[in-house]
Amino acid sequence: MPLALLALAVGAFGIGTTEFVMMGLLPDVADDLDISIPTAGHLVSAYALGVVVGAPLLAAATTRMSRRAVLIALMALFVVGNALSAAAPGEISLLAARFVSGLPHGAFFGVGAVVATGMVAPERKARSVSLMFLGLTVANIVGVPAATAMGQQLGWRATFLGVSAIGVAAIAALALLIPRASAPAPTAGLLGELAALRSLPVWLALGTTVAGFGALFAAYSYITPMLTDAAGFVETSVTLLLALFGVGATAGNLLGGRLADHSLRGTLFGGLASLVVVLALVPLLMRTPVTAAASVALLGMAAFVTGSPLQLMVMEKAAAAPSLASSANQAAFNLANAGGAWIGGLALAAGFGVTSPATAGAALAVLGLAVAGAAWAVDRRRAALVPAPGRRRVVAAHVPETGRTASHAGVTE
Repeated sequence: MPLALLALAVGAFGIGTTEFVMMGLLPDVADDLDISIPTAGHLVSAYALGVVVGAPLLAAATTRMSRRAVLIALMALFVVGNALSAAAPGEISLLAARFVSGLPHGAFFGVGAVVATGMVAPERKARSVSLMFLGLTVANIVGVPAATAMGQQLGWRATFLGVSAIGVAAIAALALLIPRASAPAPTAGLLGELAALRSLPVWLALGTTVAGFGALFAAYSYITPMLTDAAGFVETSVTLLLALFGVGATAGNLLGGRLADHSLRGTLFGGLASLVVVLALVPLLMRTPVTAAASVALLGMAAFVTGSPLQLMVMEKAAAAPSLASSANQAAFNLANAGGAWIGGLALAAGFGVTSPATAGAALAVLGLAVAGAAWAVDRRRAALVPAPGRRRVVAAHVPETGRTASHAGVTE
């Protein structure tokens, strides 16, 4: 694997850290800015909104730039957003800074995935994407806990300065390790990128991402009350348990990348099916501390097995112009985050119990399987309409002398 993938992983590590660290810093930010914790929670939504808006917008706006230059520019915007967060004097300015921080997220992963797959042999494409995503999953094990501890000891502003420093390191790594020749400007241009989004298979792949990862976030958004109220853990131990989720996600990400290089569709179906099973078992596993801790790791593994296969599938369905579609998949991921949390909240509000978001997640995972099945059926139908190479068409021709019809082999299709 090229060393340049390390540069992409460093950028992913910084992005993953700033995305998830706000959850742990909400009480500190709320106290410092004299706002309520629910109001401070809007800072999480502002970042997600930035991802959804920025992913397609920035990918479309940079179609004439070399992908190497795009990655560096996106990481520079990431540094600016986090520096503005550290300097924000109040709630409104911090909301705006978090929105800016989220803008480069989706486009970085989308363009980065295209660059990663372009530097390796075809049989290693999924693994190259999973190695870039490795920075995101490791951030949940190391980056988020370390950044949270920094914020609690030195103040939350120090956390965002630290994340900005990671962004600067990523810019240096991208400039040094990614060869200019390996990341040229896209050849399709903006119209070609937009045309790729008119494909039904692309939208089915994006729909699978929304449903599949919506299933994860329906449960994971409420994992803390499950662990404390159902499994009996004290709140101080939840941070360590969430690190188990990061361990499971890292293992699932690497496993999914390796398996998808052998069978992309099989890995996707297997990952979604395992997610259905794990989510359906969560209410039972939350009855004891040991099985509850195991369920957290299994949830991360089952969900992230599908990460690189879904990213690669979207890119393959938009093979002629993959940058915009690849970035749109990251927007779909964040829509899944918001939508899944909303659906899990509906289950809780309806009084179905503290573990009911996991059951709602299992239903969403079944929907993801159904969408993936529909995508598979569309692909099979389209493949059946394309003649096999070398097949000869029989053409009926009228023979004037006899008035009969004779068959002649036509040209090879």
